Amino acid sequence: MAHKKIALIGGGQIGGVLAQLIAMKQLGDVVLYDIVEDLPQGKTLDIAEAARVDGFDVKVTGTNNYKDIAGSDLVIVTAGLPRKPGMSRDDLLSTNAKIMKVVAENVREYAPNSIVMIISNPLDAMVTLFKKVSGFPANRVLGQAGVLDSSRFSTFIAWELGVSVKDVNAMVLGGHGDTMVPLIRYANVNGIPVMEMLERKYKDKAKAKEVIMAMVERTKMAGGEVVKLLKTGSAFYSPASSATAMAESILLDEKRLLPACALLNGEFGVTGYYAGVPAVLGANGIERVVELSLDADEQAAFDNSINAVKKLVEDMERLGF
Repeated sequence: MAHKKIALIGGGQIGGVLAQLIAMKQLGDVVLYDIVEDLPQGKTLDIAEAARVDGFDVKVTGTNNYKDIAGSDLVIVTAGLPRKPGMSRDDLLSTNAKIMKVVAENVREYAPNSIVMIISNPLDAMVTLFKKVSGFPANRVLGQAGVLDSSRFSTFIAWELGVSVKDVNAMVLGGHGDTMVPLIRYANVNGIPVMEMLERKYKDKAKAKEVIMAMVERTKMAGGEVVKLLKTGSAFYSPASSATAMAESILLDEKRLLPACALLNGEFGVTGYYAGVPAVLGANGIERVVELSLDADEQAAFDNSINAVKKLVEDMERLGF
């Protein structure tokens, strides 16, 4: 059986780790594209030479020519400038929009039947722009953020409660930025509400609330926390792992329910904007958005996040994109 083909646009830190993870999981043959001459070729040669050790048998190649992404089943876009200390995701808007426009035009030309996942920031604007330029149907253009943000939230909960992170279920919705919405009420450890466990631990509802809100704030600022510590770049391993989980669900048609940046068509009271929501991912990309009941506070937080996305899109349009 022919292997699936996965094109990775952007050979930076995330792109390199993505190539390695996808190869090790044998999800398909990988083509890593970058504008820097010899960079993707060097990274993929290094990964390919580990095939015997890691036990994978797929092709991993690098290129500086968009023609080589032809026939891709899945395209994952990481191209763009990473955040630097003191820089918000929104500061990246103008520079990365120019890059995304070129990417979308080339993917439309060379991989017109692909499903496309965007990781580049500011995410919600970049996904919106890719769809606009490519003209691809909504189910085939999605963004990765919610899986990463949810994993971060789950990690902090596991550390606080002293349990395996494998048993923590937590979901973060909304835009990928400071207005994201970690859903406290739905967070659980194998079905046991996190708030119940925190209240038992502290024997004090007010303290439990204080602790969970600190985790919510840390989740919102988690990307910036990594940027501040690294000083010369932004998170790359966790975003690549998160994108790989989504890629696996799409390429293997697993139908996993994962938070993804999807175009909303009336769900959660929003029409015509991309935002992080629970979605079933399968062979057709976003197969359906799953609505869940939000209480008044959660809906208000979600609406606030959508307003931030709307402003970002308006700013991008004002810049001529």
